[in-house]
Amino acid sequence: MKGFAAIYRKELYSLFASPIFYVVAVVFLLISGYFLYSAVAYYNILSFQASQNPMALKQLNTTDMVIRPFLMDVSIVLLLISPLLTMRLYAEERKSGTIELLFTYPVSDLSTLLAKFLAVLSAFLIILAGTLPGMFLLGYVGDPNWKALLCGYLGVALLGGAFLALGLFTSSLTQNQIVAAVLSFGALLMFWIIGWLKNLVDPGMARFVEYISITRHFESFTKGVLDTRDLIYYLLFIVLFLFFTLRQMESYRWRG
Repeated sequence: MKGFAAIYRKELYSLFASPIFYVVAVVFLLISGYFLYSAVAYYNILSFQASQNPMALKQLNTTDMVIRPFLMDVSIVLLLISPLLTMRLYAEERKSGTIELLFTYPVSDLSTLLAKFLAVLSAFLIILAGTLPGMFLLGYVGDPNWKALLCGYLGVALLGGAFLALGLFTSSLTQNQIVAAVLSFGALLMFWIIGWLKNLVDPGMARFVEYISITRHFESFTKGVLDTRDLIYYLLFIVLFLFFTLRQMESYRWRG
């Protein structure tokens, strides 16, 4: 993995030096903050209405009424912003011509790929960490299930990793950052909605469609359920699109 650390630092610096990162971070945190406020406000209204009914009050809990809706809303925001984080990673290198210079360095394509992926993943996790004060405040005023919350955040991290891996692949396909972002969003949206077809196809195909649906595996995490099948799905998704990206970059190297 020679050269990995240098490329990782360079990519991380490029992300933090770009205004796109700060715009994405502000938009993400503002929208996610609004979603958290809405979920807490709605929970308070239901709690007040159920205060005179002890049985109904016992059925209310912050995991189902606040944490799960919040995480599902965050995943939708992530669908919109992840292409903006990945669109420049390879597209800008190809457009500026620095990709040829990178090929002349004694650094493997795998080291470059992993450095770029881990740099953008680190940037995403830093943005995601900005939502933690809201969770701590929720823990101060309420009694959330911390294990379910941690499981949900693990799901968001894996979902983000999957989105970024696919975005990295689409960035390697073109020299135009806007085209890369549109391709990434279109592909992610397809994985998002493909599960809707399960009622329109035969049972065998329905199981396949449901399995490749990226949201179906995320729902378990939002419920606080850590299923190894969902972990394997996201890890395979990430590895698969990183492999596609690696093959794409190797084809550029051989074509000169």
